[in-house]
Amino acid sequence: MLGLYKGIGSPMMGLTFINAIVFGVQGNAMRMLGADTPLHQFLAGAAAGLIQCVICCPMELAKTRMQMQGTGEKNPSRKMYRNSLDCLIRIYRREGFRGINRGMVTTIVRETPGFGIYFLTYDTLTRALGCDADDGFIIPKLLLAGGMSGMASWLSTYPVDVIKSRLQADGVGGVNRYDGIVDCVRQSWRREGWRVFTRGLTSTLLRAFPVNATTFATVTLFLMYMRENDGGAKDCESLQPNLQHSSL
Repeated sequence: MLGLYKGIGSPMMGLTFINAIVFGVQGNAMRMLGADTPLHQFLAGAAAGLIQCVICCPMELAKTRMQMQGTGEKNPSRKMYRNSLDCLIRIYRREGFRGINRGMVTTIVRETPGFGIYFLTYDTLTRALGCDADDGFIIPKLLLAGGMSGMASWLSTYPVDVIKSRLQADGVGGVNRYDGIVDCVRQSWRREGWRVFTRGLTSTLLRAFPVNATTFATVTLFLMYMRENDGGAKDCESLQPNLQHSSL
């Protein structure tokens, strides 16, 4: 049963900081950009996605290595890594700073447009749903908008994620298969065809909806509660965590 939770330590350590960076940077970027337009929503989200890669890349590297530990062995006699932190420390000792940032380029290529689409979709959907603080269905609407935003983000960048994961897993067991991003794309396409770039997409989307629905709804409702006490605006659109007057 514990095998289903391999590598959970890394996301648990990193996701709190990632979400703090993402919503903080996005809110401040919207204030700097000024007008609340779809383009600005995308740009602010893209900026947030870019900056959080500093934490996201090492976190996902540790998660990937922990999940692959003992692969193919029913009862592995010795574990190389005790936990996610130990994994990163050992990688750093062997490969240095460059080692713990393996896959950074593909992470940036995935996260920058991905988060732009993420916030743009959420903004568009909440406006279309027309919810406000007194709406009896505000929570379902926020959950729907957040969940669909997460799915849209993953759909737009998933092929890049496949390549990133393969590059970060490369070298496990002492064998390096790929010379770089282009070589990874070429070999993957040659061996498995175009379907390789959608492998695992279904499970990712099934995860993305509840995770992002909860994230966006929680942040939005928390801001609504705080601003209501301050006598601020109460409509859903003006209280989104991604708009220019966000207090994050």
